[in-house]
Formats: sequence, structure tokens, C-alpha cells
Amino acid sequence: MKRNDPLEVARKIVEKHFPTCQGALLAGSVVRNEATKTSDLDIVIFDSQLEASYRESLKEFGWPVEIFVHNLISYKSFFKSDCERARPSLPQMVSEGIILKEGGFIEGIKKEAQELLDKGPEEWSEETIRMKRYFITDTLDDFIGCSQRAEELFIANALADLLSEFILRTNRKWIGTSKWNVRLLKRYDEKLADAFVEALDLFYREGDKHPIIQFVEDTLKPYGGRLFEGFSIGKKKEKWQQ
Repeated sequence: MKRNDPLEVARKIVEKHFPTCQGALLAGSVVRNEATKTSDLDIVIFDSQLEASYRESLKEFGWPVEIFVHNLISYKSFFKSDCERARPSLPQMVSEGIILKEGGFIEGIKKEAQELLDKGPEEWSEETIRMKRYFITDTLDDFIGCSQRAEELFIANALADLLSEFILRTNRKWIGTSKWNVRLLKRYDEKLADAFVEALDLFYREGDKHPIIQFVEDTLKPYGGRLFEGFSIGKKKEKWQQ
């Protein structure tokens, strides 16, 4: 069934539910020309009268809708927390969003969001890289040693998530979840992303673990390879007196 024009629908939703707001944006897959038959509308609202931010889901005019409502201060804490976890959901929505209603400040917030995206996430410390190497090694060992197909599938999924994060964060790139993992990997290095997908696909189709194992080892090699022996978290150094 053909759905109504997303931009027209988004404007109607703002007029219906947020008539006094000072600003509104339409974001998400529809503005990136990536919408599918199950895509929803992401709408960001700015309302200076709002005491606290909130998120709401509804269905209007044939579309599922996700609404993210902020006042003129609350969005800043979301920008900050999103960037700290290296998943800039709100900055991305604001930056890419099509303006539905402009109260004289939306362009400024969009610029603020884009500057955060351009800056990229904070660089991982050597300690963090070492910790991530250990967790990837531990999961890889589980994967190699496992002989139960059902368990192998779930371990492979966990390994894919850990490795996607490692590749992106060690190169100071933003991370995501689910479909965004492969999208962000392709933005960073399409050839590498294709090799990763091919290794996973071969395992899922034929049960061949070797391409994944090799891909993991090639990824960790520049950072010292697998890590298990000697790794420690939280151990306090003893102070010996003469």
C-alpha cells in the first residue's frame, strides 16, 4: 500500500501534536533516500516550554512515527552522552534533518551537531584497546572451540559486534548497532567491510570458521594480536616495604 508523502505527513504531525513548538526536523531513512516499506518517520521537536525531554511512538497518516522532544537545553546533554558512547544518534538526526518549522535557532543547532560529527569520537586509550583485544580473544577462543551449531551462531554474532566496534573505534570512527555496523564499516573502508561480510556469510552458509578466524587475527595484528595471558583488570599493585 502506497503511503502518504513523508514530508507532508511530518508537517501535519507537528501541526497536530506540537502547534506551539519553536522548531521541528524530519530525519531518518526517508531523508537519506534509504526508506523501506517498514521505515518510520523520525521527528525531532524543540519546545522551550518543555520541562524535560521525552520520546514517543505513534502511528499517524499511514506511517509509524518516532518523536524525540527536547527543550532548548536538554538536547545538549543528549549530544554529549551520545558522543561519549560514540553513537551520535541525536546529532546525526539533527544534522541530516529537513527543517519543518524554524524558530530562528534550528540552523545553529544543526551546525552544532555537524561540528560534533566532524570531530569524531574520542581516541581509545592503550588500556581500552588492550581490554578490547582481550574480550575479542576470549570470544574468538569460544568460537573456535565450540561444536554446537546453535551456540556457534550466537558467538559469531557477538564476535561480529565486538570486531565492528574495534575496527571503527581504533580508527576514530562513530559506531552503531544492527544494520548500522555494516553501513559505518562501508563508509570507513568498503573493501574491508566486504571481506568481513564475506567471512561471516561463509560461516553462516557452510559452517567454515577459518575466514572469520583469519579476519580477526588480521585485525588484531597491528595492535599486538590476540591477548589472554597476563591480562588483568582491577588488580592493585602491592607496596612492599624494605
